[in-house]
Amino acid sequence: MSRWLMTWGAIVATAFAGLITMATSQYSAVAQTAKASPPAPSAVAPPSELGLWIDHTGRGAVTIAPCGDKLCGHIAWLKDPNDEKGQPLRDLNNPVKGKRGQTICGLQILGDLKKSGRVWDYGWIYDPEKGEKYDLEIRLKSADTLQVTGYLGVKFLSETFLWKRAPEGMFACPPPAVSPAPVPNAAPAPVPQPPKR
Repeated sequence: MSRWLMTWGAIVATAFAGLITMATSQYSAVAQTAKASPPAPSAVAPPSELGLWIDHTGRGAVTIAPCGDKLCGHIAWLKDPNDEKGQPLRDLNNPVKGKRGQTICGLQILGDLKKSGRVWDYGWIYDPEKGEKYDLEIRLKSADTLQVTGYLGVKFLSETFLWKRAPEGMFACPPPAVSPAPVPNAAPAPVPQPPKR
């Protein structure tokens, strides 16, 4: 029996020594590879609040982009961008009279959003249909869903909507109509005179 234990002990010792040698060589190979090549950059960027979002009504889309270290958003598309006369919709309800002529397409409606943990908060959202501004928090619910929460001072009194991500470049506000510029100080064209007799 002691012979059997000695044989079994030798087998275990040999196997253990082999495992240690194999593990050491694999560790060395991994360490050499890690030293030789820097880590590969991530092929896919993590989901972000940036991009084009279709609002909860489906009648508009907003592009959210960086504005310095904050986020802001502009209307990028409207299902019905013109009024009943065929003219571009204007910000007629703006409390500032001087801004009532600006077109809705391209209008900034989100601003001053600051990163706060996993959300962007302490910003504002403007509702051009009512001409009112609200405090704003946005958070990514999934890669294609943005939770938009408007509130007045405290989040207890808030309203939350879900916006869906739209494909980039899918929507665009039409370019503003350009009137031909008048020619400054143009001399009137000469009026032809009948020939003298």
